Amino acid sequence: MPDLRPSSPPLVAVIGGGPAGLMAAEALAQAGLAVEVFDAMPSVGRKFLLAGVGGMNITHSEPYPAFVARYAERQGEIDALLRNFDAQALRQWIHGLGIETFVGTSGRVFPRDMKAAPLLRAWLKRLRDSGVVIHTRHRWLGWHDDGSLRIAYPQGERRVKAAAVVLALGGGSWARLGSDGAWQPLLAERAVDISPLQPSNCGFEVEGWSTLLKDKFAGAPLKNIALSVPGSLPRKGEFILTAQGVEGSLVYAWSALVREAINREGRGVLLLDLLPDRPVDKIAEALARPRGSRSMAKHLHSQLGIDGVKAGLLRELTDQATFADPQALARAIKALPITLVRARPLDEAISSAGGVRFEGLDAGLMVKALPGVFCAGEMLDWEAPTGGYLLTACFASGLRAGRAAADWVAGLFHE
Repeated sequence: MPDLRPSSPPLVAVIGGGPAGLMAAEALAQAGLAVEVFDAMPSVGRKFLLAGVGGMNITHSEPYPAFVARYAERQGEIDALLRNFDAQALRQWIHGLGIETFVGTSGRVFPRDMKAAPLLRAWLKRLRDSGVVIHTRHRWLGWHDDGSLRIAYPQGERRVKAAAVVLALGGGSWARLGSDGAWQPLLAERAVDISPLQPSNCGFEVEGWSTLLKDKFAGAPLKNIALSVPGSLPRKGEFILTAQGVEGSLVYAWSALVREAINREGRGVLLLDLLPDRPVDKIAEALARPRGSRSMAKHLHSQLGIDGVKAGLLRELTDQATFADPQALARAIKALPITLVRARPLDEAISSAGGVRFEGLDAGLMVKALPGVFCAGEMLDWEAPTGGYLLTACFASGLRAGRAAADWVAGLFHE
C-alpha cells in the first residue's frame, strides 16, 4: 500500500475512534482538510457503545457552575474547553444528527430512545459523507525517525506522513474495548509529561470480609443509604457489597477522594449512614425501647427496619460492646466506617485518572514537546464522576484539538 503524504488538501491523522477522536475528525473535515482516522479495534466507538448499555447518559442538565465544578482540580482547564462546547451545545449537536434528547428525573440527559448505536451510526454516516476515511484494525506504534507514523494493520505495517496528528487514545480502563494505555511509553520516550494512570469511578477492596458476610451478601445492593468521606456532607444513593469490598454509583462518586487517601495514608474511609432520613437521637430512642426476649437483630428490624445486608454489614463492622449500647449503636448506624485499602484494578474501572498533563500542552491541546501533535479525550490528565461529565469533556476536548490542529496546518501551508 502506498504511503500517504500531505498534499492538497493536506492529510491530518486522528489516532483513536472514540468520541474525542471522531469529534476532532469532524472539526478537521469542516476546515476542508483530508482526515483519516486510525483505530486499533475492529470497529470504532466501542467504549461509547458500552456506555450506552442500559441507557446512554450523554451529558447533564445541571447549571454550568455546578457542572464545571465536577472536574475538581482540573476545573479551570476543562472550563476552557466547555466554554466552546458545553452540555447544551452537545445536545444541539446531537439534535443535528436527527437524535432527540430528554432530561431524566436525576437531571441526566439521554437520547430519546436511550441508545448509543443510532447516534453513532448517524454520526459515522455524516463523517464519511464529509470525506473522513476511517481505518479499523490499524494500531499506532509511534513514529519513524523522519516523523512519519508507524501504523500496524493486518497485512503488515504502513508509514503515514501527516501534516498534523490528533491523538485520542483513551485512558487505561476497559482494555478489551481499546483503552489500554499502550500509548504511555510511546509518549514518555518523547519527553511528554504524563501523570500515571489510576482507576477512577471504581470499586474498592477491604482487608477482607468475613466468610459469613461474603457467602450471604456478596452482590447485594444497599439502597436508601448515604455515604460520605470524613469531613464531607453525605450523598444519598446506593452501592453494592462485593466479595472484595464495595462498588456501585455512590462509591464511584467518592472514588477520587478515597483513592487519594489510600495513596497518601494506605487506607481510605467511607462513612455509611444506614438511615439518612432519621436523626441519631431518634435512632437511639428506638434502640433503647425494651426488646424483651427478642434478639438485637429482630429489635433492629422491628424498630428501625434494618435487616438483610444492612444488618449484616452493621454487625460486621461493630464490636460487641457497641452493638449492646443503644447510644453507641445509633452513632454507628449514622456513620459506620468502611475502611478501604486498595482500588480495584484499573481495567475494571469505568474511567481512569492521570494522563498527559495540561501543563505540557498549549491552549489548543498541542503537545509542547511535539509540535503538530495534539491530544484529546480521556488520555488527558483529568477525571470526573459518572453522569455525562466524562463524555461531555471528551467531546469538547476533541473539538478543541481538531480546530487547533486545523489552524496549525493552515499556518504551515500559508507561511
